[in-house]
Amino acid sequence: MRSKPDVNAEKTTFPSGLYIVATPIGNLSDLSIRAIEVLKNVDVIACEDTRITGKILNKHLIKTKMLAYHEHNASRARLKLTKLIMSGKSIALVSDAGTPIISDPGYKLVRDCIDKNFGITAIPGANAAITGLILSGLPTNRFLFVGFLNSKNNQRNKELLELKNVPATLVLYESARRLGTTLSDMVKCLGDRPAAVARELTKRHEEIRRDSLSVLAKHYHNNGAPKGEIVIVVAPPIKNTPLSEHDLDNLILKQLQTLSVRDATAKIALDSNIPKRQIYARAIKLRKTK
Repeated sequence: MRSKPDVNAEKTTFPSGLYIVATPIGNLSDLSIRAIEVLKNVDVIACEDTRITGKILNKHLIKTKMLAYHEHNASRARLKLTKLIMSGKSIALVSDAGTPIISDPGYKLVRDCIDKNFGITAIPGANAAITGLILSGLPTNRFLFVGFLNSKNNQRNKELLELKNVPATLVLYESARRLGTTLSDMVKCLGDRPAAVARELTKRHEEIRRDSLSVLAKHYHNNGAPKGEIVIVVAPPIKNTPLSEHDLDNLILKQLQTLSVRDATAKIALDSNIPKRQIYARAIKLRKTK
């Protein structure tokens, strides 16, 4: 019969300092062996939500004391944590899911520890942005992690326009309720590029939807906000090569199968940089000859 680990066994003494520990983004079995060892043996675990981190610790029979460290108490908790390290304690920093410091207040704690010349190391592991990127089927040789866009429409569009000509795959986080709107804004600001929407990564209902931005936007507008955390991956800018008259005609005819002349003209002009009046005139002529 398999014996259970002795949770009361004497802890290994870890040198004082900060240990940045990645936790699972969904599947609790994704916690690494090294991460378990660190979390069991440090003096304190600093976490965003003790209830969420508590579930991970309970699964792995970890009894280490937790201390809440989140955006609402960051200044006060950061002072307490640095004092603990100064007194010789070892602190593990975790986020609710994935790799700490990415889109959370842990950055300032790291800066404080660097300024005080404390020991710092990282125990790598799961990360939603990287997981979404490698599942997207889009180029991975150069990518930019954008994090969350501004929640206000005008500011969001301004940020997207700044990203339009970045020669790299874009990786973003977004809330489920804003997903359809953000995808539509991307079509307007970035052009209709290949993209992927990943959600519930590593969980039972993991879903990766790959298509153009316009098709994805239409899907989520029609079907409503999905459940789960969202990662959006967008292909780099499409390199525009001059279209021959024959290729342009074929492109117009294809778009006219589902779009009006006006909408087909706008879409092709956005994707190709060909003047709208040239496309519109050709589309009218082609429609008459069909």
